[in-house]
Amino acid sequence: MNIRTPTIASVAMALLVVACGGGQSPTPSSSPIPSSAGSTSAPSSTPPEPATVRLALDWTPNTNHTGFFVARANGWYDDAAIDLQVLPYASATPETLLAAHQAECGISFQDALTFAAAAGAPIVSVMAILQHTAQEIAVLASSDITRPKDLDGRTYAGFGYPNEEPTLKSVIKADGGTGTFKTVTLETAAYDALYAKRADFVITFAAWEGIEAKERGIELRTFKFGDYGFPDFYQVVLACDSRWLASHPDLARAFVGATVRGFELAADDPENAAALLVSQNPGVFDGNPALPLASQKFLASGGYLRDESGAVGRQTLDKWQGYSGFLFDQGLLAGPDGKPLAKAPDYQALFTNAFLP
Repeated sequence: MNIRTPTIASVAMALLVVACGGGQSPTPSSSPIPSSAGSTSAPSSTPPEPATVRLALDWTPNTNHTGFFVARANGWYDDAAIDLQVLPYASATPETLLAAHQAECGISFQDALTFAAAAGAPIVSVMAILQHTAQEIAVLASSDITRPKDLDGRTYAGFGYPNEEPTLKSVIKADGGTGTFKTVTLETAAYDALYAKRADFVITFAAWEGIEAKERGIELRTFKFGDYGFPDFYQVVLACDSRWLASHPDLARAFVGATVRGFELAADDPENAAALLVSQNPGVFDGNPALPLASQKFLASGGYLRDESGAVGRQTLDKWQGYSGFLFDQGLLAGPDGKPLAKAPDYQALFTNAFLP
């Protein structure tokens, strides 16, 4: 389960679709209660027609998505008169689908959403799914690399995302190194390259690939970004089309509320939540049936699903300003014209807590 970031081309395509008026949203009711204004007939006992909400996944189902499947399995979307349609990940990123009116909400990440919003995509984060980053630098425990500065002159197996090298250089320099290394772009083959000793280090997702490696008997040594002064960030967020939020605020609140409830259960009862994730996605985890539970326990026990106050979903300006500010300072944010932003974006506009229960 790699953490993908939209390419410049994918964001540009999304904005082109928006500019051309492509894609149409369904017309869900903004309220689950039908209006009886202007009618003299007796109130109907017919339940309201469910409103459609399309959720675009970023990858195959995994524990970043558990709360949605928990809420669906428990009927919490049904209770809110919501027909949740989960869109499997294909070639288009969730950010692209949101900008093109092909989904109301989708799974995103603080960096991916910042890139897309800077380029003009009308999207905003409505809840933090993971309150902290679970990404780490990983090397083989058998290697002679014992700290980040030892990565100087080594080979990094990466995914081709624009923020990878600046992040790694920042961590290495903070540990006293020069931040010079060779990069080979291997995408999801990066992990096997490390395990086969064809590369020296990768960025791993501790809640998934880190657990997989241990299950395979592969011992890793990892370095957390935050231990070297790097700003923490929201690893995974729920992003929504800001135009849909403005036109259907009641429906959006109902959807986010049911979703928060699902992730609350995931935080408090990881065994039940993992079982529901598996049952809602038959066949997906047959290759490693133990991984969902191990991953869900990791996220729950590690404090990834709740903030310091115990709340699920809440976001702060400090965290958005910290990491998204790093992306701007590194010259990685491009505007709708494809040129680097001349001034910092409005970090407050990248997220909202207004739809949380």
